[in-house]
Amino acid sequence: MRLRQIMAVTALLGVLCVPAHAEARDISRDTLAPNDGWAAYGTGTTGGSRADEAHVFTVTDRAELVRALAGGSDTPKIIRIAGTIDANTDDDGDHLDCADYATDGYSPRKYLSAYDPRTWGAAKPSGPQEDARQASAARQAEHVVLNVGSNTTIVGLEGAVLKGASLQIKNAENVIVRNLELRDAYDCFPVWQPNTGGLGDWKTAYDNLWLTGATHVWIDHITASDKGHPDAAEPTYFARNYLRHDGLLDITNGSDLVTVSWSRFADHDKAMLIGSSDSATGDRGKLRVTLHHNEFESVVQRAPRVRFGQVHLYNNRYIAKDDYRYSLGISTESAVHAENNAFHTPGHIEAADLVKSWNGSALHQTGTLFNDYPVDLLAIHNAYNSGSERDLTADVGWTPTLHTKIDSAERADREVARGAGAGRIP
Repeated sequence: MRLRQIMAVTALLGVLCVPAHAEARDISRDTLAPNDGWAAYGTGTTGGSRADEAHVFTVTDRAELVRALAGGSDTPKIIRIAGTIDANTDDDGDHLDCADYATDGYSPRKYLSAYDPRTWGAAKPSGPQEDARQASAARQAEHVVLNVGSNTTIVGLEGAVLKGASLQIKNAENVIVRNLELRDAYDCFPVWQPNTGGLGDWKTAYDNLWLTGATHVWIDHITASDKGHPDAAEPTYFARNYLRHDGLLDITNGSDLVTVSWSRFADHDKAMLIGSSDSATGDRGKLRVTLHHNEFESVVQRAPRVRFGQVHLYNNRYIAKDDYRYSLGISTESAVHAENNAFHTPGHIEAADLVKSWNGSALHQTGTLFNDYPVDLLAIHNAYNSGSERDLTADVGWTPTLHTKIDSAERADREVARGAGAGRIP
């Protein structure tokens, strides 16, 4: 009897001694698993996993982050972001707003007056106010553009946020970005482009995350949005929305061997561009990208739009809202292989709206769910396109071999809802 009592007390003490919150697993030296998408090709993607202890940093403000990035140094490094870092701050940590960057007499009122199409016409803006805008934009760029060098891992600690920044992986290789919320890459100085789209439009400078000439990159469990300054809340000038944001994640200019997994892209217009332009023929043979287990919610378009690249798109979840144009953009020489993706839309959006093509010729798709019903996106596109888009074929010229287990769209839909985004790494 006495032995049983001792055992019961010991068990009770064991329960009482369990910490309320188990310590989070250190993910900073994780590497991409074999076969997990295009970034696993060849040498794979290891980021800064081999960094020595002198190059492991925990940063809490912009100044510390800039020092850790070391101007895009290729030295293996691990950067852990703690708390919220605002890129629009000075070296003392004081917040900077748009007025702090304005110089040479720039003001939004003067700029709008100078280039009003009713008086300026359709010529490209030039002269004192455009010069002042460019000088002001350069001052903001000095603070918000953060260059990431090769052999780097950037991870967010619990609740980490990087806001106002344009994180740029430029001509670098072997980079990992994980478990981080990237928010509101806000451009203080949009430029008016009179001839864009026939009616003119506002052009902005910053993506939350931009891969340009980057290779072997793994983006995992990030959350990217315009949170704080939605473009929908901006005014209309020259009959066009005064845009402040560009892409959430753009992959351009010959970037290659990229895996984007378990991430969330939300509340944005043009979410993801893969490929620079129809004339960027140097992208041929590159832009090999895998997108799996990502969530696109309240994204108007480009989820993604693809030129030239071989893109494997599987087990992703789409939630469209009222302001919606399309999800999959099939553009020049693109080769998109889409498998087992789930789409949820309001009643006025039809399955024919999900795909749009510009000079694209092929889309392979299987296992698509549209509002819980199986659909053939290729057949629907070809049957219901407006006539301005040519029919697409199913032969994209390649078959993916590098991928994790591909689940049914129904199962992936549930798992992505629970597991995609920052703060959700198992």
